[in-house]
Amino acid sequence: MFEIVKAAGWPIWPLLLASVISMALIIERLISLRRGKIVPAGLLQRAVGEFRRGADNGKLLDELDRHSPLGRVLAAGLRNVNNSREVMKESIEEAGSAVAHDLNRYLTTLGTIASISPLMGLFGTVVGMIEIFGSQAPGTGNPQQLAHGISIALYNTGFGIFIAIPSLIFWRHFRALVDGFVVEMEQQAVRLVEVMHGDRK
Repeated sequence: MFEIVKAAGWPIWPLLLASVISMALIIERLISLRRGKIVPAGLLQRAVGEFRRGADNGKLLDELDRHSPLGRVLAAGLRNVNNSREVMKESIEEAGSAVAHDLNRYLTTLGTIASISPLMGLFGTVVGMIEIFGSQAPGTGNPQQLAHGISIALYNTGFGIFIAIPSLIFWRHFRALVDGFVVEMEQQAVRLVEVMHGDRK
């Protein structure tokens, strides 16, 4: 493997860096974007029940804030439960925007790596081809040496595509996951407003 990297030349080093960053981001997002961590089951019912008991609502809201992204949205709504329905909705929307921004963290970087990796690989191939043809003196070309040089140059393109495919797959997966979480949090927030303003039980 090291021989391939060495033979592929200096253009493969940015690709290696991109692959390390991509892998780190994929692992981090797989850990961070777990359903139980983002939208825990039954949190709305527990929060409403404890809030109505009213033992220590300040402490409850602080715990909700730290609990999960859904908890942050619910806490923002419960802090404004005594205000009008519109004010409560606005506070939830503000908290929801901040939460959605946090959930999308690093996805732009992952998408960028997925987009530019094939181009970086192609750039490495072009550099390799220029070096190969530049080193061939007129009338002294060795076909075997030329074929070997071309195969080495193509390692860059192959490696670029190899990085881009999983990066693109996981980028699309995480985007869909975040969109699903945002919709679910919106539904929970609407239910909270309706429950606290007496439209639902």
